[in-house]
Formats: sequence, C-alpha cells, structure tokens
Amino acid sequence: MNNSPCLASFYYSGFFGQAKHVIYRYLLFLWGLPLALTAGEVQQYTNPDTGLLSWQVRGPGFSMQLLQVLPDYVRATYSARGLPPDIVETIAGYCVFGTIVTNDSKQRVSYRVADWRYITADGQAHPVKTKTQWVNEWKDQGVAFRWSILPDDQTFEAGDWSQGFTTLPLSPGSVVDLVYSWRYQGETHEGKLEGLRCAPAELP
Repeated sequence: MNNSPCLASFYYSGFFGQAKHVIYRYLLFLWGLPLALTAGEVQQYTNPDTGLLSWQVRGPGFSMQLLQVLPDYVRATYSARGLPPDIVETIAGYCVFGTIVTNDSKQRVSYRVADWRYITADGQAHPVKTKTQWVNEWKDQGVAFRWSILPDDQTFEAGDWSQGFTTLPLSPGSVVDLVYSWRYQGETHEGKLEGLRCAPAELP
C-alpha cells in the first residue's frame, strides 16, 4: 500500500500556519460527504469556510478528487521546506490542485500522468507536467527534492491510494478541462473533468 500520509495530513503537516486549520477542516468536510457516485458522474463541492472548490469523480475501479490550492499555500509549503525563492515562485505561479487518486476495486489499477492532458479555452490539448519533470528541473537547479507532486506512474493494489499536487501552467481563476486515463482489468479507461477552475489569486 502507498505509505504516504493522507491528503489531510499532507496539508496539515505544519507548513501553512493558520491557513492549515482551514484546509484541514475542509478536507474533513469533504471526506464526510457520501461517495455515492455512478461511473463517470462528477460532483462539485464548495468549502463553506473559504469558498474554494473541489471535484470528485468515479470510474470503473478508480476515483479521483481535486481541490483548489491557493498560490500562497503553495508558497508556504515550499518555503517551509527551504527551497530557493525562485523555485518557490515558479511553482506558485502554476494552477495547483491537491489530488487524491484511489483504487476502488479488488484488482490492480494503474495510471500515468504523462498520458493526461489539459484542454485550455482555445480548445488546445497540452500534456500535464509530471513529478519526474519537476524533480529533474529542481535537480538541474541543484535542489534534491521529491515531495508534494502527485506520483506520475502508479500501480495500486486493492484499496490503495495516492496523493499530491497536480500542476498546470495557468493563471489564477483559469477554466480548464482535464482528460485523464487509467488501466483496469486490462483495459484503458478515459475520463474528462470539464470546467475545472484554478484557485483564485487569494481568498476574498
């Protein structure tokens, strides 16, 4: 099983100051909602404390949750880890979603972020930047850091899950579609989350 902490502790591990309490309460709220989705159905939730949005989708053997992450939360996360300011500002300039991927089946499920695409308002499809690409970029800048980004090539046993950031080079408030895929029972499945909205630059 994946030994990473759950996404709640991922956000609640001491990197956000007072903001961590808001996110932690929201994740508890989100997890308290029933996961009674049919295959392909998407549900959108609004954090009652902050107005931040999240999305939840389920497919055969697979479910995923995406949560808006504010740029300041991203800055706090990487600054607390001692990363150089230029690296912190680079990733804070991305549209970031906290992401949970879960194997809901009793068989193996796998996914590759390199196969995922995001579609911008002009209809163009673009590859999603992977954890491996981020790690190599940081390594080239003399920084050995692997934490936080969603693992980009994962195979799950029954009931396993993974979590981390999904990053898109878009400005705050941008609207985007995400095309994602996974393998289950020897077949490749594809889903599309339409109308995802990047987090605002700051809370109202």
